[in-house]
Amino acid sequence: MTEASEQDGIPKWHGFTSAILQALADGQPKTRSDLSKQAMDGVGLTDGQRSIRVNSGSLKAKGRVGWALSHLIAATALERPDSAMYVITDVGRELLRSSPNGISQARLKEIEAYRQHRADVRAARKEMSSSPESDVLDEDDDPNDVIDAAMDRINAEVGADLIQRLREGHPDFFEEAVVKLLLKMGYGGAEQRGRRIGGSGDGGVDGVIDQDALGLDRIYVQAKRYADGNTVGRETIQAFVGALHGVGASRGVFITTSTFSSGARQYAENVPSRIILIDSARLVSLMIKYRVGVQVKQSYDVVELDEDFFE
Repeated sequence: MTEASEQDGIPKWHGFTSAILQALADGQPKTRSDLSKQAMDGVGLTDGQRSIRVNSGSLKAKGRVGWALSHLIAATALERPDSAMYVITDVGRELLRSSPNGISQARLKEIEAYRQHRADVRAARKEMSSSPESDVLDEDDDPNDVIDAAMDRINAEVGADLIQRLREGHPDFFEEAVVKLLLKMGYGGAEQRGRRIGGSGDGGVDGVIDQDALGLDRIYVQAKRYADGNTVGRETIQAFVGALHGVGASRGVFITTSTFSSGARQYAENVPSRIILIDSARLVSLMIKYRVGVQVKQSYDVVELDEDFFE
């Protein structure tokens, strides 16, 4: 793995440049798809790393390979004899020869064509944005990663506010909210068969989702508002399992605004009943993803070159 890797082990875009050039070193034209696969093979990405997605839903590694291809084209290290194929140039061969262990952006900046390309990018950025911060972005980053990091920050701040509001609200409201979340996630079918049943006679369950029209297949829900640090222990999950047995159920979802102890998680994994535990972090993530308790304030379109237009 290259030095330009992150915690998930996926290199930044320039970490793929050598692997791309090496894949083309035999002189044979290759498609973008083939290059992407060979570049990922070259840096040793696992299947798990290749499947990691960013907030927009696109594949992280695939996006970085694409960005590396763009930079190599700008540096005239690659050419496209037609819109579907890539080939290495003499500039690319020299880069590979002089920097076999990795090609940094500083190395690319030694190429006049690349320096001019980056100058054009900076000029376009200033022209398209009134923000003084638009020209101080780290060129080491894929712009998609910058967007993704900004979305993570926004989601984290909204998530913190969201969990606080849930903790401060009435227990009935929280029970209704988690039922709405499960329905938004697709449980309960097209008819949205789900309801809150919490109350003094709820028998230890707060909600039920009917997976079929007759209610033969049901998922029971327990929703507990706990303050941060008030961990849900094994005994509470055991009580929930007992409540499920009381209604003849074998599946349940326990949702909390806190966290679960290791004993609670281990018990839920080993008990014959199918018990899903959702803590505060996963709860807010799901609520943001399925737009429960939040709304879209702004949306942005990320564009890329339409290669079909230039055929």
